[in-house]
Amino acid sequence: MKKFKLDPRLENDCFILSESELFLVLLMNNSLVPWFILVPKTDKTELYELDQTMHAQVFHSIKQISKFITDEFKPDKLNVAAIGNIVSQMHIHIVGRYKSDVYWPGVVWGGTEKEVYSAVDANRIKIALNSVLVL
Repeated sequence: MKKFKLDPRLENDCFILSESELFLVLLMNNSLVPWFILVPKTDKTELYELDQTMHAQVFHSIKQISKFITDEFKPDKLNVAAIGNIVSQMHIHIVGRYKSDVYWPGVVWGGTEKEVYSAVDANRIKIALNSVLVL
């Protein structure tokens, strides 16, 4: 497989929270909702294309990140999606949603409302996530 390169749109819009041989975990730079993105290091673009081992690892990581969001941010609902209409690189959004958030009940992507994280807050989330995440 060729050297992994993160899509520039994800790189520009997110903080890198964690990296392993198989994955990157990103935090969308929008503090209005806890919005994490799991990026498998693969050239595949669709979940069904993953071999059984990688598929299991992706879903295990989604479960870990989902639990972290639930424990840390106490959302009303979790949204998990792998759409890729604009960024074709495989990536899975894991978003904590609140009935009171500015996007509710619609989707978070494409919204114009945004509040960026301070470097301190992004680092606090990074430390907390990495204390529980096993990729």
